[in-house]
Amino acid sequence: MQFHHHGYVSGDPRIKPAAGVGINRPEELPEEVDVLIVGSGPAGMLTAAQLAQFPDITTRLVERRGGRLEIGQADGIQARSVETFQAFGFAERITAEAYRITEMAFWRPDTQNPKNIVRGGRAVDDTTGISEFPHLIVNQARVLDYFAEVARNSPTRLVPDYGWDFQTLEVAETGDYPVKVTLVRSAGEDAGTEKIVHAKYVVGADGARSKVRSSIGCTMAGDKANHAWGVMDVLASTDFPDIRLKCAIQSHDGGSILLIPREGGHLFRMYVDLGVVPEDDNGAVRQTGIEQIIAHANQILTPYTLQVRNVAWHSVYEVGHRLTDRFDDVHVEDIGTRTPRVFITGDACHTHSAKAGQGMNVSMQDGFNIGWKLAHVLEGRSPESLLATYSAERQVVAKNLIDFDKTWSTMMAKKPEEFENPSDLEDFYVRTAEFPAGFMTEYAPSMLTGAATHQELATGFPVGKRFKSAMASRVCDTNPMQLGHHATADGRWRIYVFADSAAPGTGSKVAELGTWLETAANSPLAAMPEGLDEDAWFDVKVIYQAKHEDIDINAVPKVFKPLVGPFKLTDYEKVYGVVPGADIFETRGISRNGAIVVVRPDQYVANVLPLDATAELGAFFAGIHTGARV
Repeated sequence: MQFHHHGYVSGDPRIKPAAGVGINRPEELPEEVDVLIVGSGPAGMLTAAQLAQFPDITTRLVERRGGRLEIGQADGIQARSVETFQAFGFAERITAEAYRITEMAFWRPDTQNPKNIVRGGRAVDDTTGISEFPHLIVNQARVLDYFAEVARNSPTRLVPDYGWDFQTLEVAETGDYPVKVTLVRSAGEDAGTEKIVHAKYVVGADGARSKVRSSIGCTMAGDKANHAWGVMDVLASTDFPDIRLKCAIQSHDGGSILLIPREGGHLFRMYVDLGVVPEDDNGAVRQTGIEQIIAHANQILTPYTLQVRNVAWHSVYEVGHRLTDRFDDVHVEDIGTRTPRVFITGDACHTHSAKAGQGMNVSMQDGFNIGWKLAHVLEGRSPESLLATYSAERQVVAKNLIDFDKTWSTMMAKKPEEFENPSDLEDFYVRTAEFPAGFMTEYAPSMLTGAATHQELATGFPVGKRFKSAMASRVCDTNPMQLGHHATADGRWRIYVFADSAAPGTGSKVAELGTWLETAANSPLAAMPEGLDEDAWFDVKVIYQAKHEDIDINAVPKVFKPLVGPFKLTDYEKVYGVVPGADIFETRGISRNGAIVVVRPDQYVANVLPLDATAELGAFFAGIHTGARV
């Protein structure tokens, strides 16, 4: 974490000085805003936390509830999400309070006595080192609390506007604030009061029954629910030996349980199979009481028993898989004729079962994707056409998730005798681990993602996939560290320059690239307006093939040592060497001839280029960055 470059900081460095619209921020919801976010779920709160980093953008988040969420329904935090938490600055703190999944146990009927269950196998959660971050379980409400803290401590001092219920919206063809939003006060003494807010853009993060989705005419399509599950968060006494392990439990004739231990050492969640729902059920299964769910859980757990002492939360749901036809307000036939003004995220555009633990995780990535794009357009960095990439990118991700979840939830609902091999469920869990961990997302070539023409230069950084961090040694202080952990959710692009074998100094390819970046008219850095820090839009780092003690930092090109803050202090933390025994060039398949790896603000690799491909680098950014906000 860097601070003091604007002067001495004696307090919490996570609390940034108020700036721009954060100075004297009005408590009352204004009538005109740049971005109005509807809903304070995971997607909405992450979008707010991202936009809150931009001092000159007025962002407000409205929520129907009168205050913070106290009991969340989602709890699974995949490693990709923890990577994202790292970018927002709270990965270590939330990990400390969470339950960490390291193994999953698989239980099935005893072949000698089928009415009893026995442990059939165990699977390590991450056998291949998918990420340095863990797979966690933590209450959704706590995740929202952390994002709310980030937003509150940001330059804009963003806090949710609780007690406002979205009614409808209209999008005008012209005007500075073309989206007219009608809200109604849902809490407080003035409940029932109507308010009109005009926005440049609206983000609907208002759940599966989204009114924002309805307002823009999006339709949900998908499979009809035909299987029901009872879910309960409970405190209980039991002799089941794996009560503190994630378990898939299959019984002979009682159905299945997915057991998820919760944070805090005692609480756990059970998804209890309630069976196939008849076509004429008409929702009756949703009236299943907690006592029935507990009784059914005991039947499945035989010969073990479960004595529930306290129920924190319970519900009944039917598995359904639904996806909207688009994720914004531009109809398919109008694509290319106008840019979107309204976006939907999370459950508002994709719903599925909870078995794969993806709902909150994928929703947060929706928010990460749209948040920085809105900021770049509103600041004038990027053209409005950038916003069309949100629906194009995230709808494919949601479709892949639903396809995966159909397979996983179907397997969870199977009877043991329906499997060809007893270990099929365990084998599928291990074989597909990268997908539920959040790392199979791969964005197709677009204005934001280049073609993988030079992929052989950095095989460990596939274009379109998330930047997988690796160890490097920071030269200025000799600290070995994860290179990706220095990338915060600040809206900047990352340009990682992996040097050839030449030492720092004139005459090398890195020196020539450094000069071009600093001086060329077609350099992406040339688009930055005067008055900003030299690294305000681009975080440019260099990684040499030598050890830190063999690198002369004074010989490193100036572009890798930018001047920052009002005192124009040199930032020395952008120059790296290799860590002996963990050479990043080897671990990530980087050519010894060097490479440029370009990474988007949401941590996805956008391009891989040779060190001398300045024309290609300039052309890539020419369509993305247009200049300063006017």
